Order: sequence, then structure tokens, then C-alpha cells
Amino acid sequence: MLTFFKWYYQIECGGITIRRSRLDITVAILKIAMNGAKKTQIVYGANLNSTIANKYLASLEEKELIEQNGNIFVTTDKGRIYRGMANELEIR
Repeated sequence: MLTFFKWYYQIECGGITIRRSRLDITVAILKIAMNGAKKTQIVYGANLNSTIANKYLASLEEKELIEQNGNIFVTTDKGRIYRGMANELEIR
């Protein structure tokens, strides 16, 4: 059971439990940041808490899929390609 939650995050939404993979969350963040977004917009848009968002943003920056300019996060060209490939292959 712990391994399962390592790959999926559980969200309570009006009594309904929604599970999303890491890839789903990553693609959501990249989509929100396509034209630039503040951390707050990413947190609300991807339905994450601040702690989880910080971990994802740090990981995406490390992999050069997203970059931070001041307080704005922007999807890089590499991130756009990654997002497009994930959508095209429908591996989500």
C-alpha cells in the first residue's frame, strides 16, 4: 500500500477520491506554466499543497523543464517537448 502512494497522490474532492500519478501532476504544472505563472497559480491550478508544489518545482527546475524568473515560473522548450510527448503518447 505504501508503494502505491509513492506513485499516486490522493485528493479528496467533495467525497470523491481522485488519484493522480507523478506524470499527471508534472504535465499539469508544465501546462499551467506555459505562459508564465506564479507559484500560487500553480498550486491552485494543479490542486496541490505548497509543500508538494515546492518539491515538484525544484525537481522540474533541476531537470530544466521549468525555470524561475523572479517569482514567475515558465515552462522551458525542453518542458514543452516533454509535455507534448506525454500528451502524444497518452501515457498518462
